[in-house]
This record gives sequence, structure tokens and C-alpha cells, in this order.
Amino acid sequence: MAQEAPVHVIDDDAALRDALSFMFEAAGLPVRSYGSAAAFLEVAAPRGCVLTDVRMPGFDGLALQRRLVERGVDLPVIVMTGHADVPLAVEALKAGAFDFIEKPFDDDRLLVAVRAALEAGRRRQAEAAELDAILARLATLTPREREVLEGLAAGHANKTIAYDLGTSPRTVEVHRGRVMEKMHARSLADLVRMVLAAERAGAGKSRAT
Repeated sequence: MAQEAPVHVIDDDAALRDALSFMFEAAGLPVRSYGSAAAFLEVAAPRGCVLTDVRMPGFDGLALQRRLVERGVDLPVIVMTGHADVPLAVEALKAGAFDFIEKPFDDDRLLVAVRAALEAGRRRQAEAAELDAILARLATLTPREREVLEGLAAGHANKTIAYDLGTSPRTVEVHRGRVMEKMHARSLADLVRMVLAAERAGAGKSRAT
């Protein structure tokens, strides 16, 4: 069984890091702590969630969040903030942070937020793994199978696809069966869902570049 994903605690206050580490460990959550965002980025792995102070020497929690996005590291980020820095925390939310919590914070409230972030991280990992599998299966299709797939995803009947491709409905039916088998699709709806997921991923990469 894979080791549970950790909480990455990032704060320049050593006493606070130790207190948070003790609390998370007592709650049965793996935890790793770092004195700066730079130290975290040296060893960051795309698992778990991040709990970071919004203000730190070097670069702050907002800059850390931007750096993670640039590196393609999709970790839920919870920002810790003092009352005066709430506008910064709101800015972090707008930039994609999972949550923010004000100091001094309630331990139970923080644990709820962290567990929710860890669960969100697990879902993201599962979705990313599923997308990778879909893209890998798409890569196994022949050019003609891709054409048939495009027709199916567009909602066209076999006869329409056959006419568009200059072939017979029977040939399209054979290709359709191979596409369903290669894509591990249980139904046409399942197949269309995979195509849409791949298209969304492609659109997201285009926006990022």
C-alpha cells in the first residue's frame, strides 16, 4: 500500500512549524516541514498538500503558489495569514489556492481544512493518472481509427461516418469495435467522456503556454 501523502508545512517560524508538526502527527497525518519556500521547492514532490505562511523571507506564499503552477506541480495550497494580510490571502484564493486560515487559528478548523485539501489532492492525482492512461490509449489508435473516433465523438451515425470517409458502414463498425477495445470504453458515452477529457487537457495546456 502506498504511503499516505504528507502535509508540507512551510513557515520561517520554527516554533510554529514544530507545533503544527506535532499536531498533524498526533492526528495521524504524515508531515514534512520547511523553513522557507525555497527549501520546499528543492525537494517538492507532487503529493499531499501545502500549508504555507503568506509572508516569509525570500519569496512569500503567493510567489510559491505561482512557482508551483510554473512547474506543473498541482498541489492544494492552504495559506496561513495574519489579520492584516487577509487581502493577500484573498488574492491567493483568486490565484488558485485551496483555502486560507487566519492566525491564531483553531486546531480543529485547521485539521478539517487540511484533510479536505489532502482529499482534493488525492482526487487530482487520480484524475491525472486517468488522463495519462486515456492519452496513452489514444496514441495507440491508427489514423483511420482516429477519424472514426472523431466521427463518433461528434455524434455521427456509422453510415454518416462511412460516407464522410468514403468507406462502408461495415468497415466503420469494425473500426468502431477496435476503438472501443483499445480505449477500454464500456459504452459510447464512456468513449465520448474520454475524448472530452483529452480535449480539455489540450485546451488547458494551450492556455498555459
